[in-house]
Amino acid sequence: MKSHFSRRDFLKLGGLTLSGMAFSPFLPGLTSFDDSFVVRIATAEMPVRKEPTDDSRIELTRYRDELVHVYEEVTAEEPKYNPVWYRTWGGYMHRGRLHRVKTLYQIPLSNIPEGKKYLTEVSVPFTTPYRYSKTYGWQALGPPLYYSSVHWVVAIDEGPKMADYAGPWYRIFDELDSNVDFYVPAIHLRILPPEDMLAVTPDVPYEQKLIEVNLSTQTLTAYEYGNVVLQTNISSGIPGDPSGGTGIPTTTPTGKFSILDKVPAKHMGYSYFGETSTGNVLADVDNYVLPGVPWSQFFTPQGHAFHGTYWHENFGTPMSHGCINMRNSEANWLFRWVRPFHSPESVSNRGLGTMVEIHY
Repeated sequence: MKSHFSRRDFLKLGGLTLSGMAFSPFLPGLTSFDDSFVVRIATAEMPVRKEPTDDSRIELTRYRDELVHVYEEVTAEEPKYNPVWYRTWGGYMHRGRLHRVKTLYQIPLSNIPEGKKYLTEVSVPFTTPYRYSKTYGWQALGPPLYYSSVHWVVAIDEGPKMADYAGPWYRIFDELDSNVDFYVPAIHLRILPPEDMLAVTPDVPYEQKLIEVNLSTQTLTAYEYGNVVLQTNISSGIPGDPSGGTGIPTTTPTGKFSILDKVPAKHMGYSYFGETSTGNVLADVDNYVLPGVPWSQFFTPQGHAFHGTYWHENFGTPMSHGCINMRNSEANWLFRWVRPFHSPESVSNRGLGTMVEIHY
């Protein structure tokens, strides 16, 4: 495989197709294209109800990774913590387990210097990663990489020969499966700008920053000099211990902590090959392979972390296996605000971290 795919090579390619639709990657305005308000079903099954209430009749059922157009956003009376429903074909779906997505194709880099890596974000609803081996050739892996998940790109190469895509592929570095190269179409990943890694108020002394999490109200508050600089709702761990005492409880621990490690792109749960992540507090109640969890900030040795969330929009109620789920944009802000300071090309950063207090 080539380690360099030139812009000249890319321009020589004919019309590309993706999902059966022909397009050119250099059409004006392509990278800002947003076809409509679309959501991905982010759970095994999603009922579509006649009215925006859980008591209403189920008209049909949608299944994981279906893409559904939304016609209208409706604020109903329930549930109180998240009363938003989407009107779609056939009825209404509660937004809690839906993932709002876009389709934004990217102009790939022409090359990546040796030893350089870029942090990227998936900019299409989902893209399938591939691996290559001499024994089996090219193999598709599952699950896909989902919209707004974050991944390190280390090279640009040729990938599998496909009828609907003939462009360059990015090689991804995955810290959990670090000995295996993964590849995805380069037009599906957006290079994150440098400002997404810049520290927020780095001159504020260590002892003057504090994160407080109230598990009763499912809220997070960040303080500088005792003043609120961020307040938002979150999703903590579902109370209990489904392992029966043999594993890690899903309840988020209470007490005083500090940030131990910051990882901008974390593979949580299990690897593609069944190996457990070192950050092994699973982030979702029914997904066990979660590559590219964005802006993770670990505060216990067991793997509890604040992090972005691309698999639900149900903040305000417990949803996780112990971590603190946040909206991606807010997790990014917190990642840049807390100590230890982050080196832009570091896979992780450890050091004296910002103080954390978690209580009911």
